[in-house]
Amino acid sequence: METFEQPGVQADKTRKQPGSLAPLSSALPANATHWMSVWRRNYLVWKKLAVASMIGNLADPMIYLFGLGLGLGLMVGHVDGVSYIAFLAAGTVASSVMMSASFEAMYSGFSRMQVQRTWEAIMHTPLTLGDIVLGEIVWAASKSVLSGVAIMVVAGALGYASFPSMLLALPVIVLTGLAFASTAMIVTAIAPSYDFFMFYQTLALTPMLLLSGVFFPVTQLPALAQHATQALPLYHAVELIRPAMLGRPADGVALHLAVLIAYTVLPFFACAWLFRRRIMK
Repeated sequence: METFEQPGVQADKTRKQPGSLAPLSSALPANATHWMSVWRRNYLVWKKLAVASMIGNLADPMIYLFGLGLGLGLMVGHVDGVSYIAFLAAGTVASSVMMSASFEAMYSGFSRMQVQRTWEAIMHTPLTLGDIVLGEIVWAASKSVLSGVAIMVVAGALGYASFPSMLLALPVIVLTGLAFASTAMIVTAIAPSYDFFMFYQTLALTPMLLLSGVFFPVTQLPALAQHATQALPLYHAVELIRPAMLGRPADGVALHLAVLIAYTVLPFFACAWLFRRRIMK
């Protein structure tokens, strides 16, 4: 009993001593498995509204896919040797993962942290703040993987994706979800209210959606814009997912993976530090 209560006591002490070493260590995961408890807790809550949640996550990308793919596709014809809807399908998978992971990490994560005070309750257990942050990131990525895979399955069933090569996109979808969930958690860590997320959505997510090759080849952009686009995680996700879905070899795989990994790891440490400053006062 004494060993179970100790982490909660330590959590209280860290709030009183923000300059000590204890809060810094608590901003990192305690071990490799504690975050699973946070993931499972979020899953059990989500399971009650799973159908409505999935419909909401899939409605927007499906409208893009069939509205633009079938409508605009009649005017555009073929792009890069494939039908426009097949070209768009891969971009829609990547953009759906981006949106789903970002929105879950921001709006739902902020609700659990600020409104419902769920994080505060969890921190009185053996879990650290780092466990919570990691669990939230993996959970947001998990939801985004469901969205991305669902669209990919629909595209494959309609003949817009190549099987079995599209299975190579699965690990990329997972990594993309982690990257955008981790990045969005930085916004959650500094957000004073829900309204703050509109800045990230307008100034970051929307430009990425339009410039990363989702709707048209990046080569159509001016040279300067093409170089700037290469710094965006969505561009690298599209460059890996599209060849896999179309059954084509991908170029620069190591670079694309390295960028997505960097967007996963570096924002995690940044948001963990920001959450420590925000919560453990």
